[in-house]
Amino acid sequence: MTVNLLDLDAAGLTALLAEHGEKPFRARQLLRWLHQVGQGDFAAMTDIARSLREKLATLATVQPPAVIADRLSDDGTRKFLFDVGGGNAVEAVFIPEEERGTLCVSTQAGCALDCSFCSTGKQGFNRNLTVAEIIGQLWQVRHALDNRPRAGGQGERVISNVVLMGMGEPLANLDHTVTALRVLLDDNAYGLSRRRVTVSTSGLVPAIDRLRDECAVALAISLHAPNDRLRDELVPINRKYPLRELLAACQRYLEKAPRDFVTFEYVMLDGVNDADAQAHELLALTRGVPCKFNLIPFNPFPGSPYRRSPAPRIRRFADILLAAGVVTTTRRTRGDDIAAACGQLAGQVRDRSQRTGQRTVFLRREASEVCL
Repeated sequence: MTVNLLDLDAAGLTALLAEHGEKPFRARQLLRWLHQVGQGDFAAMTDIARSLREKLATLATVQPPAVIADRLSDDGTRKFLFDVGGGNAVEAVFIPEEERGTLCVSTQAGCALDCSFCSTGKQGFNRNLTVAEIIGQLWQVRHALDNRPRAGGQGERVISNVVLMGMGEPLANLDHTVTALRVLLDDNAYGLSRRRVTVSTSGLVPAIDRLRDECAVALAISLHAPNDRLRDELVPINRKYPLRELLAACQRYLEKAPRDFVTFEYVMLDGVNDADAQAHELLALTRGVPCKFNLIPFNPFPGSPYRRSPAPRIRRFADILLAAGVVTTTRRTRGDDIAAACGQLAGQVRDRSQRTGQRTVFLRREASEVCL
């Protein structure tokens, strides 16, 4: 049985090569070829001994998930859909900005947490992604961006930030998430700083503590409510780990975090969580936790009971937080024309494939037409 090298961090590669009599420096060479160069052909890894390349050809493979859709928004957002087998598709979104290029990646096919406003949650949970399927999203997107020319002949902006905010709950797939993080941070691989890698969680308290101890990166909390009563409804995991426990975990995390604050994400739902009184309640709740708020205009999806808060209401909510001296940003809506909100594109694929029962035929058509 061959090993997918994209599943392995430096320690995993070192152990694999040691089993075949190879020295540790070969693992560093392989990491550079795999992730810095993006090379999957062992024969092309010219500074690696031919004998090792021949071994690798028999015992290993480099297999990222296949791209089945690649859509470019009018605002420059680019959304990728990946086939991860078994009729499942996951998404990654590249968001170009003036000072950085951010890639949002998925960690699960579907999600078991069933947040009431989330398109992905309504699709149900299928399985955790492997490390190769998580890192493979970045591997494939870098290839696609490098191959896409821009005016003046320059390549597209490099990926400077990675956020694990796509489909799924990263901390419910913690072992694979941590290994993927180690690859992202490894100087022989992608070499990202811990400040430029963010994990978003709905609040799995024990896993937050494990992440702090094993691979602390920037932390974002999907908060979305200022009290337990409402959060129990919007984010059901709150019934197991209520706000007091979650905020205590955030305090502990900051002891080892690369940033001196936690980001609280707050989706703005019209008439549900966007009142002035709720903004003041949110300030009282988070007092004592160094934080910033990221207000997120809700992205509607078929069957959702919620509406996006009107822009003036979002501005008023933000003004209350800002007046209290808390850094507050409002996420700019990106990629509406390509269903770039988390889970939307994959949801369309999953819904259609269930109706037709012809997943293989459907994916082949999507790969050629890219017209979801």
